[in-house]
Amino acid sequence: MAAKTPRECALAALERCRRDGAWSESALDSAIKAAQLDARDAALCTSLCATVLQNTALCDFYIGCYSSTPVAKLEPKILDILRLSVAQLALMDKIPPHAAVSEGVALAKRHNARASGLVNAVLRRVAENRAALPEVPGIGTAEYLSVKYSHPLWLCERLCAERGYEFTEGFLAANNRPAPIVAQVNTIKTDAASLCDIWRDEGVDFEPDAAPDSFRIRPHGSPARLRSFSDGLFYVQDSAARLAVLAASPNPGVRVLDACAAPGGKSFAAAIAMRGQGSILSCDIHEKKLRRIVDGAERLGLAHMISTRAMDARGPGAELSGAFDLTIADVPCSGIGVIRKKPEIRFKKEAELERLPQIQLDILRGLASTVRPGGTLLYSTCTVLKNENEGTVETFLAENSGFEKLYERTLFPHTDGTDGFFICTLRKKA
Repeated sequence: MAAKTPRECALAALERCRRDGAWSESALDSAIKAAQLDARDAALCTSLCATVLQNTALCDFYIGCYSSTPVAKLEPKILDILRLSVAQLALMDKIPPHAAVSEGVALAKRHNARASGLVNAVLRRVAENRAALPEVPGIGTAEYLSVKYSHPLWLCERLCAERGYEFTEGFLAANNRPAPIVAQVNTIKTDAASLCDIWRDEGVDFEPDAAPDSFRIRPHGSPARLRSFSDGLFYVQDSAARLAVLAASPNPGVRVLDACAAPGGKSFAAAIAMRGQGSILSCDIHEKKLRRIVDGAERLGLAHMISTRAMDARGPGAELSGAFDLTIADVPCSGIGVIRKKPEIRFKKEAELERLPQIQLDILRGLASTVRPGGTLLYSTCTVLKNENEGTVETFLAENSGFEKLYERTLFPHTDGTDGFFICTLRKKA
């Protein structure tokens, strides 16, 4: 059997995301490996899938403008094919329109020949009007933002209420742009200038990012293929997460508990900030995730100070009471701040997220006992929703007078160039 085309692979990945709720990264990886796509075709497949996931509501709007059958009544796989093809016509200017139309019709014929006529008609109309497609109605409303930037209406309404319309539009637009690959320099093994020289030799483009000793890099292929990566000279982590750790000022020699640590980025950031001196206990509720922390620590030369343990952060053992100068609580959250990396997060239902503030609060309650008097409790999330961030902190402080807030900040991709992220440091009173 001939290898599948990039469009067929993208369609297979989109179907898995829709039907099974699979993460797009996993679905794409499986489809690309099964088809044995080369690097160029794999990049096209990835771009096609990402463009559809980032613009699903907008594609559906355009389809609805030209389809004789309402979008809600289209067969799911035919709708997948239409979305894939309309995304190429309306949003990807490097793909010839005739190729997008013909490939879309061919996909429809292979799946359901009877629907190929409708697919052909819709795609030809979109192609004919691609220079002047219909405008999304209702500009200035949350409904407009929801369709234009393909985010759920509930999220657009909430962000408009919390942050204002223009700010929300900037955030949503940033979510539909590619996220950079950010490398943090491992200053235990090297320094920024030396690593930059190595990257030049490896053919890596780079530029400084938001955190100290951090760079946006553009390698050819995966960063993990670089010798500088395997030598442990850097690790990949968005600058927001690194800035969160730096806000807690972990000094050399302190004891740190990273309570929700996997895959280990904050533990690594803390160890490097501590100059390799001190100890870090990195925990996760899922024991199988600890292997990534161990492997990363060994690669970076930090294994001497990082140990791991499976633990539910809501109930740390009594032996950990008052044992740490810094406890890091990077809690489970809605992930709204990393939609640009995981576009399918936007499809979460509001009801799915209702329990999160209670879980976050339970984690803070559980970890409060692990901080020594005068020590720091760092609370962080990769969301920008106030009920999970400021709201959780305020509830915790209202019932824990022994803590005081030292620092609080929310980062956004369109204003700070980082993931959407919340950082709050709390001090346990002596």
